[in-house]
Amino acid sequence: MPVSGDVLHRAEGGVRWITLNRPEAMNAVTPDQRERIIELLDAASADPAVRAVVITATGKGFCAGADLRGTAQTGRERVAGDVARTIRLGAQRLIGAVLDCEKPVIAAVNGTAAGIGAHLALACDLVLAAETAKFIEVFVRRGLVPDGGGAYLLPRLIGPQRTKELMFFGDALPAAEAERIGLVNRVVAAEDLEKTAREWADRLAAGPTRALALTKQLVNASLESDLATAFAAEAAAQEINMTTRDANEGVASFVERRTPRYRGL
Repeated sequence: MPVSGDVLHRAEGGVRWITLNRPEAMNAVTPDQRERIIELLDAASADPAVRAVVITATGKGFCAGADLRGTAQTGRERVAGDVARTIRLGAQRLIGAVLDCEKPVIAAVNGTAAGIGAHLALACDLVLAAETAKFIEVFVRRGLVPDGGGAYLLPRLIGPQRTKELMFFGDALPAAEAERIGLVNRVVAAEDLEKTAREWADRLAAGPTRALALTKQLVNASLESDLATAFAAEAAAQEINMTTRDANEGVASFVERRTPRYRGL
């Protein structure tokens, strides 16, 4: 498995696995790790051989949030705009890279996902969680406002009232409860997490990749759209999709009464 800093990555068939690998720090993400994850997600979008992505971690934690201990110090006093710039160029870029990835992204949450770690998982298209996993909106415990897109993502998943409960109190949310309220797709035994993630990713990798990318864009954009805009986007997406080989293969397989063989093109 190739190593770049504390991020492991490997290709299995059409699936790109991205693994945070700082178990001694509960995989708190450093700026260097963040940049590497963004780079790998951008590369996955552009690589036709990659047809699905899995983000996971080693050890007992998925990601305990941001680790700023390695952040470079400029030696000057902080001035207005510094914090907003740091968030915009850091946590928000990371979450944006997941949302904008043109391939379906699965989070395989093996343990605690706190702060930006929780938002990294919840920005993924599908979320699998081990029974031992938990999600924590830890910001309030530090006297901070949630960043990394949390106040955008959570209300769209579970509504404003439940979001406020999680963010106001900062209590740990067990995986089973996260599944019950709709934050995760499925909870599995810890020993089955990687197997289930592989099964899901393999199914996605065998699918019509461009159709999935356009579907992801439509669903994400629908949360900001009125009906007329959503209908127009849907029609445009279908127009684009019908130029792909996979769309033609899908139609042909239906007519010929056979299983389609999608190539991601």
